[in-house]
Parts: sequence; C-alpha cells; structure tokens
Amino acid sequence: MTDTNAPKPARRPRYRGTHPRKFEQRYKEKDPARFPAMEAHIRAQGRTPAGSHVPVMLDEAIDLLALEPGNLVVDATLGRGGHASAILDAIGPTGRLLGVDHDQAELDRTRERFRRERPGAPITFVHSTFAGLGKIRAEYAPDGFDAVLADLGVSSMQIDDPARGFSYKFDGPLDMRMDRRSKTTAASLIATLSEEELSALLKRHGDEPEHVRIAKKIVERRAVEPITRTRQLAYLVLRTQKMTPDEWTEHAKQNPGARHPAARTFQALRMAVNDEIGQLEHLLRTVPWCLKPGGRVVILSFHSGEDGRVAEAFESGLTDGTWSEITQEAIRPLVQERRDNPRAASARLRRAVRA
Repeated sequence: MTDTNAPKPARRPRYRGTHPRKFEQRYKEKDPARFPAMEAHIRAQGRTPAGSHVPVMLDEAIDLLALEPGNLVVDATLGRGGHASAILDAIGPTGRLLGVDHDQAELDRTRERFRRERPGAPITFVHSTFAGLGKIRAEYAPDGFDAVLADLGVSSMQIDDPARGFSYKFDGPLDMRMDRRSKTTAASLIATLSEEELSALLKRHGDEPEHVRIAKKIVERRAVEPITRTRQLAYLVLRTQKMTPDEWTEHAKQNPGARHPAARTFQALRMAVNDEIGQLEHLLRTVPWCLKPGGRVVILSFHSGEDGRVAEAFESGLTDGTWSEITQEAIRPLVQERRDNPRAASARLRRAVRA
C-alpha cells in the first residue's frame, strides 16, 4: 500500500512565461545527467548551459603537456575539472595530479563531483592561488613537477552565478571575488578609486577604448547613489554608448556574437579585484624552478595583456637558458570550437619546456 503520510517531493519553483530567465530557474541546464537533450540544445545554439563549464582548447593543451603514465602534474586552476579529467586519463593510476584553486566553493564542488564520478582517482585538492606554486612544490614535490597547466580564464560557473557578481548579464552584488576571504570587491573599488585611477584600470586591464568616459560616468553616478549591483554598472556603461538595455538587446539579436559594451569594464574590475596580473607575474617567475628538467608549463590566457606577459617571460627564459623550447606563436582555438563555445574566442595557448 502507498504510504499516504510520506513527504511529497518538493516542486520546482515556477516562473513566468515559457522559458526560465533567472539562473536559479534553469534546473534542466544545471542537471545535464538528467536532461542531456537540454544540454545538446543549448550547445547547438552556441551557448554554454547555465552552471556548467566547457574546457577551452582541451585537446591542444593535453598535446602540449606531453604527459606520460606516472607523471606528477599540477592543474593550477582546477575549476570544474574539465582539463583535470583529461590529465588523469593521460597519467594513469601511477601518476598524481594536484588540483589547485583559490575559489573554495568551486574546489569543494569539484572534489565532490570527482568523488562520485572518479572514485579513487589519484588527485589531491589544494586550496591556493597558482602564485603559491613554490609552497605547493615544497610540500608535495621536492624534486619538482613533470608538467603544470594554468588556465587564466574564469569558469562559466562563476560567471553564470549572479551571487558571485562577475557578469553583466544577470543582476547581483558587484562582488567578483574568487576568494571570499578577500576584503576587496568590485563595488569597493568603484567607490574608492579616483576618476583617473578608474580610467587607467579600465585601459590597462580591459583594453577599453572608452575608459575616460566610463570612469567619468562612474564618478558622477556614485555621487548620487552607491554603485553596488551588476545591473547598475552594466546600464551605466550602456548609457555612455547612448544605448538603452532594450536597444542593446535588439542590437545583439541583429548582430550575433556582438560584444556587450560593459564586457571590458567587468573584465578589468575582475582582474583588479583578484590581482590577476600580479598573480600571473609571480607564477611566471616561480614556475621554472618548480619543474623538473624537461618539465612543461602550458598557459591558457584570454586577454592580450596576459598573453603579452607570458610571451615576454618565455622569450626571456629562452634567451637566458631557463627554457629549452617555447611556443613561438600563440595557438588559437579552431573555428569550430569558437562557434560551439563563444567563450573560447579570445583564448591563446603557449608552452615552455624547462632546460
């Protein structure tokens, strides 16, 4: 007989209209195991399902790492673990992978996913920035690593979650911290930096051609009310382009793949909040001395300033004998990948081999 007293399963939250608009309502996209057809549908549209992440240039990165069974490898930006899964396949049960991430929430979620999907996999999870590679070597690998992978991009899960404040697409707190222990947020930078400092930040980290106008508009607006929400900032940037949100939506429909006017501003603030350039420069100084002779480092960047620093460090190391081989020209994603995953469009991949 049916137990009439058994608790009924909770009903999913209802939403207006025929399609979910908010991140928390997209339950089918966030559960591809139960709804594989939805994932295929979203990917066919050239979009990434909410709450998921598609590793960029996966095959190219694995080829450049030149992994062998038994290798000791660091994935310095673990994220959802897309690259890590392929690394584990290559190094086999006799190898060891150190999965590093400074976002504790993402690290915990990936740890739990690997526990379910790859029980017993030879992976150690480490909460750290990739700038802490020297300390990680001292603790786990006194003789050095065989290979290091650093993906400098932000994972789709972080971008898509409005609560993290990374995206101009969803309204949320203007946060952008990878590590919640940090006190600096995007809102605090906007509230405290001078107009000149904001302008320089947007130019340096975002390659934003309208950096002067946007900085001026931010300072004018914050004198009226605090700028604490992602939507406030996104709309403010649109106004500097003399465009309303509805006009942008129509423009985007007519021009698929068009970049949102606020994209560079959000990128610049995120990079400043998390000191991404400082972290990268520390990594570039440290990584040669963390590799065994013949060890490989592969770096995936998404910003011209980052790629320029990687290229310069690799060229300098080749000249002084630190590196025996480097990628002379950055490898770019194939046309098909850029079509299937628009977030891969700006990716650049480089490798260096320890002398």
